[in-house]
Amino acid sequence: MNNNLIPVVLNWSSGKDAALAYKLLQQDRYNVTQLLTTVNDEYDRVVMHGVREDLLDAQAERMGLPLIKVKLPAAPTDDAYRQAMQSTLTGLKEAGIHTAAFGDIFLEDLKIYREQQLAQVGFDAVFPLWEKDTRALVAMVEDAGIEAVIVCVNEKFLGKDFLGRKIGRDLLRDLPENVDPCGENGEFHTFVYNAPFFSSAVPVAEGEVVYKAYTQAEDDKDKWNTGFYFLDLLPAT
Repeated sequence: MNNNLIPVVLNWSSGKDAALAYKLLQQDRYNVTQLLTTVNDEYDRVVMHGVREDLLDAQAERMGLPLIKVKLPAAPTDDAYRQAMQSTLTGLKEAGIHTAAFGDIFLEDLKIYREQQLAQVGFDAVFPLWEKDTRALVAMVEDAGIEAVIVCVNEKFLGKDFLGRKIGRDLLRDLPENVDPCGENGEFHTFVYNAPFFSSAVPVAEGEVVYKAYTQAEDDKDKWNTGFYFLDLLPAT
């Protein structure tokens, strides 16, 4: 291994953007040493994506990487999120990791927030997908052999018929004009079940479709309410 590579922890959502970020990091001057994922402690599912924790474990196992889980309550406050993340990052820093990577693409406020929070614990932030064209990124995902399906849709943007759709050029032709090709505004979320850097595919089966309505946390300054449809992916044999 090249000792000049910078060790980095990758914020792993279980979806396509994180997977593409991993591929680009490994082609650059970084060595992804750990994955970090926020998990809903009440339901044992990936936050926002709604993916079962055992499928998340299966991804990390096939990548051969340690998986750090930050357990959060069902509706964490901003303070609870910050405290949990800073505690986790402080532990990583003590282990010699000083860089965290994210799959964010163009949400400037989120990027600034992440950089500010990381700076408080002496971490650098890396955004390998930053400001890349999102239609081009979808093509990159397909061309890289990263196989992902939609597991969550925001009802304000997409119907539940998009659940289970595979990410690729065919999907782009069907997305409404007001939906970002990568779902960067939260229109949809995905699960990666296979990639060249997996030792084997994660076998999954489609379960039931679940609807959940969400409101903002008490300390959230942005007033919002919306509902999401989730496809419950099940481990298969």
